[in-house]
Amino acid sequence: MTTVQQAEKFVLAQTQDYGTETVPFELALGRVLAVDLKADRDLPPFNRATMDGIAINHQAVEEGMNNFHIKATQAAGDEPISIEDKGLCIEIMTGAALHASVDTVIPYECLEIRNGQATITVDTVKKGQNVHLKGRDKQEGDVVAAAGQKVTPAIISLAASVGAAHLQAKKLPRVMIISSGDELVDVADTPTPYQIRRSNNYTVKAVLTKHAIHADILHIPDDPAITRKQLAHSIQNYDVILLSGGVSMGKFDYVPKALDELQVEKLFHKVSQRPGKPFWFGRHQSGVLVFAFPGNPVATFMCLHRYFLLWLNATLGLLPTPPVYAALARDFNFTPPLQYFLQVTLNFNQNAQLIATPVEGNGSGDFANLADTDAFIELPLEHSEFKTGEIFRVWKF
Repeated sequence: MTTVQQAEKFVLAQTQDYGTETVPFELALGRVLAVDLKADRDLPPFNRATMDGIAINHQAVEEGMNNFHIKATQAAGDEPISIEDKGLCIEIMTGAALHASVDTVIPYECLEIRNGQATITVDTVKKGQNVHLKGRDKQEGDVVAAAGQKVTPAIISLAASVGAAHLQAKKLPRVMIISSGDELVDVADTPTPYQIRRSNNYTVKAVLTKHAIHADILHIPDDPAITRKQLAHSIQNYDVILLSGGVSMGKFDYVPKALDELQVEKLFHKVSQRPGKPFWFGRHQSGVLVFAFPGNPVATFMCLHRYFLLWLNATLGLLPTPPVYAALARDFNFTPPLQYFLQVTLNFNQNAQLIATPVEGNGSGDFANLADTDAFIELPLEHSEFKTGEIFRVWKF
């Protein structure tokens, strides 16, 4: 049986480059930058006031002056106003550009203003105070956001600031999510006492949406001909197929046979883990990848985070994030020789240590606990007893 570590290597060996595309910057949230985002001019592009008050030439203060005649008032966006002698000042608003004749801003709270005269009421005024100098943040041509990172709200702000109305982003794979089984009915339907509503496909779609992938959804019944036909269509029209169900050993689990008939090469089937032991992974000669997860909700959820998202990040060229580790909050025993992914809640203790508290459910079909937990903690198959304080890797969801 394939180990978790071997399965991970098989999956990561299938990373692919889907190219790049141009995306409007306001629609790029969650996408991965394909090229560096650069400043089209100095940032800030001018010396700017960072406080409301008056702008002066500091040499006047050095010469003992503390009273200034207000020449004019300047708002942000106005053309900078100059002063002709050191006895003048400009009443200035935050964000306004400073003329070369002024170099220091004194805020209103340090002033007394009467009859067009501004008097400094503090003892110390430093040259250049409350001034954000031109080019202090970035110079023209500097990289403001490097390629290979996800577009965040902050990067969207940067894109707008440097006039990047469109961004070059890594293309996302086209994904089809397929659930199977006659026991599953639509969300809006009323199930019989022996049926359940479909949820896995919507769960997977929701997770992918968080990663900017807008996947399609399909449900196929327990029928070998329909299974083969729908899988064939998906292979022709998508880059990745995410299956939930139909990969175990039951008489109605037709997916592995159909994939074999469609010449999808099986890279592994069954992983020494719980949940998700029946996990099937393969590749079609066209490059289409098939992640066939067990139908149990927790198994699908775990495999999606542990394998598919890991593959997706590598495919998109994202820099690997350091693994997260947590200490067990209490003893836990697990007897079968399988790598166990235990649902946990995460919290920091008074020593700033990340603590994982186990939340035991009723097997891989018990998805109710997912709403009350934060992560899976990965417990190695070599052990069956896990002690309080022992540290293991966690996969946050």
